[in-house]
Amino acid sequence: MKKYFITGLLVLVPLVITVWVLSTLINTLDQSLLLLPETWRPKAYFGQEIPGLGALLTLLTIFITGVIATNIFGQQLIVLWESLLSRVPVVKSIYSSVKQVSDTLFSDSGNAFRKAVLIQYPHEGAWTIAFITGAPGADVSHHLQGEHVSVYVPTTPNPTSGFFLMLPKTDIIELEMSVDQALKYIISMGTVVPVNNTKTKQKPKKLINL
Repeated sequence: MKKYFITGLLVLVPLVITVWVLSTLINTLDQSLLLLPETWRPKAYFGQEIPGLGALLTLLTIFITGVIATNIFGQQLIVLWESLLSRVPVVKSIYSSVKQVSDTLFSDSGNAFRKAVLIQYPHEGAWTIAFITGAPGADVSHHLQGEHVSVYVPTTPNPTSGFFLMLPKTDIIELEMSVDQALKYIISMGTVVPVNNTKTKQKPKKLINL
């Protein structure tokens, strides 16, 4: 009896959570329809709301924006738009900060979350997985002795919250696993162990270059 109940949980829990996450995401994206005039909304044409239509509209808007931004005319529009925003005091600081973070996270040339590493945290002898986000800069680097790296330590099971640390480069061990494998390992609280593709067991190596 207990065996069948646990088996049922193992089958249904991932399915229910997946459906819940997708439903929440679609409902959130559907709110984009509120930006349209009431006469343009699906309820005005069909007499009822159509779930998922707002999500499709959002994805289509993102795609079209990307297409426009990749050509010369679109790039000029972006430069003009950013120059206008830079003249507004409060908006300038918010927009520039968000843009720097988004460029670092989503740009192909960025280094954020490109390497999974092993560090001792929150105290010596306790180990956890972190991700390289760069190197300390500005005035911070002047107060640190030796070469340091910036890392992000995600929490479990929600990796979107975590801690930002600056550690000596010699205290970091680079892991032979991808970022996706490391995230799965963290989200699963260590139950989903990444498969080691190496044939021979090698000694962990210190991080060399970012």
